[in-house]
Parts: sequence; C-alpha cells; structure tokens
Amino acid sequence: MKYVILIGDGMADRPDAELGGLTPLQKANTPNMDKLAAKGIIGSVRTIPRGLHPGSDVANLTILGYDPKKYYTGRAPLEAASIGVNLSDNDIAYRCNLVTLKFNDTIIMDDYSSGHISTEDARELIGAVKAELQNDEISFYPGVSYRHLMVWRNGKADIECTPPHDILGKEISAYLPRGNGSELLNDLMKRSVKILEAHPLNKRRIAEGKKAATSVWFWGQGRRPSVPTFKEKYGLTGSLVSAVDLAKGLGIYAGFRILDVPGITGWLDTNYLGKAEYSLKALREVDLAYIHVEAPDEAGHSGSYKDKIRAIEDFDSLVVGTIIKGMESEHKEYRILLMPDHATPCRVRTHTDEPVPFVIYDSRINKENKGLSYDEGITKKEDIVVIEDGFKLMDYFLRDSSID
Repeated sequence: MKYVILIGDGMADRPDAELGGLTPLQKANTPNMDKLAAKGIIGSVRTIPRGLHPGSDVANLTILGYDPKKYYTGRAPLEAASIGVNLSDNDIAYRCNLVTLKFNDTIIMDDYSSGHISTEDARELIGAVKAELQNDEISFYPGVSYRHLMVWRNGKADIECTPPHDILGKEISAYLPRGNGSELLNDLMKRSVKILEAHPLNKRRIAEGKKAATSVWFWGQGRRPSVPTFKEKYGLTGSLVSAVDLAKGLGIYAGFRILDVPGITGWLDTNYLGKAEYSLKALREVDLAYIHVEAPDEAGHSGSYKDKIRAIEDFDSLVVGTIIKGMESEHKEYRILLMPDHATPCRVRTHTDEPVPFVIYDSRINKENKGLSYDEGITKKEDIVVIEDGFKLMDYFLRDSSID
C-alpha cells in the first residue's frame, strides 16, 4: 500500500458576495479534486485544537498525526531544522520576516512578504542586517524569499509576538513585541530599518516598481521540539515536498526524505508539476508522500479571490491530476488524503480555526457520491466522518482495515 497526502495550504474559505455567495473552492474549476470526492470517503476534521493559534505549523503537525498540545513548541524551531540550524537546549529560534512598512504619521504593515521578494534579493538584505546586528547573543540565518531566522542564545521564549500577515494594513504599535525581553527585539527591529533604508538593493527595487524590504519582524518563537519519527510512530517511511521551511522542518523531525524540487517558491509561480513528479518518483522507494502547496494560503493573506482561485485550479490540474494519473499507472493499492491544513479566508486575510473538509480515496473501495464536489460544503453534510481531535486523522487514514 502506498499513501499520498495532498495539502492545499489555506485552501478553505468562507462564502462571499464578491463570488456570488460561493467560496473560492466552489468557484474554481477542480475536476480532479471533485473526482476524488465523488469516489472517496468524505469528512470534516478540526486541525487546530481549541485554544491554539491557527497556524500552519500547528495544523500540519496535526495532520502528520502528532498532537500539538503535546509536541508543539513554536514555528521557528521547525524552520531552523529546515535550513540546517542545530538548536541547543538554551536557544530560542524566532521567525524573521523581511516586511514592508509604510511610514507616514503612523507606521503601517503594508506587506508581510516585501512583495514576495526573491530569495536572491532577500539573502543580500538579510546579509546586511546580519553584518550589522549579529553578535555573541544574536544570530541571523537566511531562508527562502521573505522567510528568515533569528536565534537568541539563552533568550526569552514567552514574549508576545504577532504574525505580520495578521496585521496587514494596520498600524503596528499595538502589535510590537511585548513582555520580558521584548526591548531587545524592538531595538533590533528599529535598527534594521536604518540598515535596510540605506541599502542600494532596496533603492533599486523601488526604482523598478517593487516593494522595498524596510524592516525585519520577529515572531513564531520556540525551543527545539522532541518528537518520535514517523517510522517509529507508524512503521512507515515518507517523503515531503514544500517551499515552506516550517513544513520541511516538520518533515525532518518526522524522519522524511525532503525532496529538493527546482523552482518551488510558495507563490503562484511555483513548480506545481515538479512537486507531483518528484513525489511519484520518491514513492518507488518510500511508503508515503506528503505534498504541501503554499500558494492558496498566500493568496488568502493577500485578500485576492482571483489569485486564490488561480492557485486552487493550478493545484488541482498540475498536482492532484498528475498524482491521480501517476498512482493509477504505477500502483495497484494506494490511498490519497486531500485537504487544506486550515482556512485562510480572503475577507479576513488570516488563518481561522474552523473544521476543514477532507477526502480519503482508496483504490480498493468504489464509493458513489454522485454529483459531489470537493469544497467546504462537505463539512455541513450528514453521515460524514467527523474527527474532532485532528491528530487522529492520520490513524484513520493509515489503518489496515476498511476505512469506511
């Protein structure tokens, strides 16, 4: 038996008048996802435990079968693992975004991604910040696009920090780091503004009509987690592909093979097809492939229905469709789990914690859900599988007996 998990990050949404009362999933043309829904087991799952922040880190940890209330320590430590940063027991890792702030009478969070800055440009800018601000206590590490890392040796983990994508268009003063030790973070952020403002690359970006990276922004902090590998937990080997460091970090802690696919960006221009093709190839040697696609989530944060529908349709045709065709031709027995990790409604431009729809397709079972499409309406139907403790979904997906 082979297993594939297809994650459209933030793909779920809410009905909106702008789309005639539909969601982006309902509006989009998704024949491949609809095919799985029409022949699979449908259900609703809560990927964000009540009381926890609805982050992709929590949600994907849940999907992989790890109880976040037991294993979650923060987002940044996962990203540290992804870029090869080994944390000591006394290290606190912080996510370090390159953001665009608007400076007028007040300071506004204009863009959490500096216009989805390229990795090449971002590395030059974070390098300038590192040259000026790094010391024996503070270290900076470059990541992908706007996503970078800061490690604070013997630092503070209980500072109140806010994800920058949660405050788009808002004045930042109420959302700056607060609590014991926050003075250091605020000072570093303030000093980064002057460094970045003077950098010639930012001046060139502005001249080219691009957004400048005007500040670093710290959030998502935590200590190194301790989790069993997927092999230890389920007896299966796996691979994972994602453009997002937190997902790759989860894969590393799970003991998965991380697939290095060229051209994956986490945005609309990502190499969707490469993710599917590399995963199919990996399945010749491993038991499970985990495919994470970030673009729908990024579109949700941007508040763009047009971009989100495009991301969903590309995910459907280039990832889901390719996987279906490949599994049909290469494997006799297999299961596919299709779902978002959480909702990212365009109207609110941030993650929410409502249950999300999932489909499990088993090649040995021929369900007949005639006329059913894959969208949020699944969660409202009667006689579906409902999983409240989301980390139990993996047990349900993998178990040997008939899963319906």
